[in-house]
Amino acid sequence: MQLKAILKGAIVAGAMAIVGAGSALAQACTETTFSAKTGQTYLDAETAAMQNKDWNTAITKLNQLRQGELNCYEEGAVIRLSAYIKIEQGDRAGAIRDLLDAVNKGYIPEDQKAQTYYNIAQIYLQDENLPQALDYMKRWMQAGGKPDRTQKWQLAVLYQRADNMTEAVKWAEEVRRDDGSKFDQQLYDLLVFLYNDTGNKAKLAEILEVLVERKPQERKYWDAIAGNYFAANEERKAFEVQKAMYLGGLLTTEDEIMRIVNFYNRFNAPYHAARVLEKEMNAGRVKKTVERMSLLADFYQVAREHEKAIPVIRQAAEMGGGGAMYERLGASYSELQKWAETEEALQKALQMGGVKDRGNAWVRIGQSRYERGDRSGAKEAFRQANNAGSRGWLAFMDSEEYTRDALVCFEVQSALLNVQNEQKICKKLQALGDAMPEGCKTIEPRLQAAEAKFNETAECKRAAQPV
Repeated sequence: MQLKAILKGAIVAGAMAIVGAGSALAQACTETTFSAKTGQTYLDAETAAMQNKDWNTAITKLNQLRQGELNCYEEGAVIRLSAYIKIEQGDRAGAIRDLLDAVNKGYIPEDQKAQTYYNIAQIYLQDENLPQALDYMKRWMQAGGKPDRTQKWQLAVLYQRADNMTEAVKWAEEVRRDDGSKFDQQLYDLLVFLYNDTGNKAKLAEILEVLVERKPQERKYWDAIAGNYFAANEERKAFEVQKAMYLGGLLTTEDEIMRIVNFYNRFNAPYHAARVLEKEMNAGRVKKTVERMSLLADFYQVAREHEKAIPVIRQAAEMGGGGAMYERLGASYSELQKWAETEEALQKALQMGGVKDRGNAWVRIGQSRYERGDRSGAKEAFRQANNAGSRGWLAFMDSEEYTRDALVCFEVQSALLNVQNEQKICKKLQALGDAMPEGCKTIEPRLQAAEAKFNETAECKRAAQPV
């Protein structure tokens, strides 16, 4: 903060007040007036300095006064006017010597000492002498000076620049209390710095909330809130702040957007991560690469949005993802039970190379053929796979076929047993001399036909063999 420019008016006004304080000198000096000779010379010096800014004439007149004998009243007036001239000419050290000389000689009344110390403090401040400036600000208050809002603000800044943050906070808070509902951007920015430096996170959060409410498009306040939460290991709250920044249009770079995407995924919201990533890639703010497309597909698949994942994976494959991406495309198609597309993608993956697990790819091809009724093709694929999964499938298909053969054979065998039982009944009736049913007349040819069918049924032959 450029205090020099702000305080110049106060310094000059203060010096002028001292110069014009002659009537009060009676408290410290028994003399109360100029002599006729010295009085005119002093008025000439004062007019040259105050009205005409004719420093040479003013200094010449003051030197004439100093060469003669002056009473205490006259000497005090000369010293104070000299201080004013030196301030105007930039001789700050000389001005301070004059003012302190007036104080030490008793030429400054008690009720004006506080203001004199304040003016000395401002002069030191213009010289960037912070320790001395603070020292005389303290003397000013000890002498009865009562800081107004402007002076409290000055003290807050001075203590902050002197790295005394505790005192800086005290005075900044005084200013805020004086302001009431009035909002001062400069003050709130200083409080943010001070509370952050002193580790007062609760008050920092309260100040930042006010700033965000008043300046919602001011990025630095949002960053400070998020940083506050990060420092406190409250990452979920930090994420909510970052999310608000994104939705408010404050996050626009690729790195910032990817941080939001990763936050969504980290906090178990892969679908939202996917939607943000896809939107920003389409808008061109995030570069569309094979790796990013693969990541987008990951998000959709984790979110069980396979229909949305497939076009992303296909595009990534077409962008140069190689066999590995087509392998992934085939796996995604199999999740949706799109069997023809599964085999097409996996066959392309195997042709291109780079497949992570060829055995698993052949198992999926085998399954896709099995689901489409191509049993021989499925077995061929499972044999190509030659892994535990494929052997399980082959065993399952063999068992399935054995069970099917056994059912067919059971029906043929049941028919043969029925004819055989009928033959036994016919023989028994014949031995007893009872009347024979009409069916007994055709039992022999029917029995021969049933036996022939049983012997010729392939399923019965296969079912007789061990699995």
